[in-house]
Amino acid sequence: MLDKQWEAQLDHLRGELILMKASIRETALEIMQEGYSKFPIFIAHQDEVKVGEVILDKSDMATLWSISASTLEEFQEKNLIPAEKIDFFKANYKNPKEQICLFVVYGAQAHFVFIPYKNEPHHS
Repeated sequence: MLDKQWEAQLDHLRGELILMKASIRETALEIMQEGYSKFPIFIAHQDEVKVGEVILDKSDMATLWSISASTLEEFQEKNLIPAEKIDFFKANYKNPKEQICLFVVYGAQAHFVFIPYKNEPHHS
């Protein structure tokens, strides 16, 4: 269960992603078309992370979050997803042409979330 502070950070990140979705989608398509992986993973982080390659830097974009691009294979290689969890991950992975697979790192916590490229309807 995510705590309230985490939820607030996630909501803020969703707002920032509106400006970044086109770049993220383009990168995901490149990763797949170039044959690097069928499972692109993007890391949203506020501090430096030792996985992936930064594609959108928070200091360049005047945002709180940086986005790095990675793959399932790199996550497996760095043991961020243990071998016994790979099949579960693949079974739950959403279509990368329609949704961003986002590994959100905030403080000492990290969670996977899937965010559609198309804007979700706002609830009032």
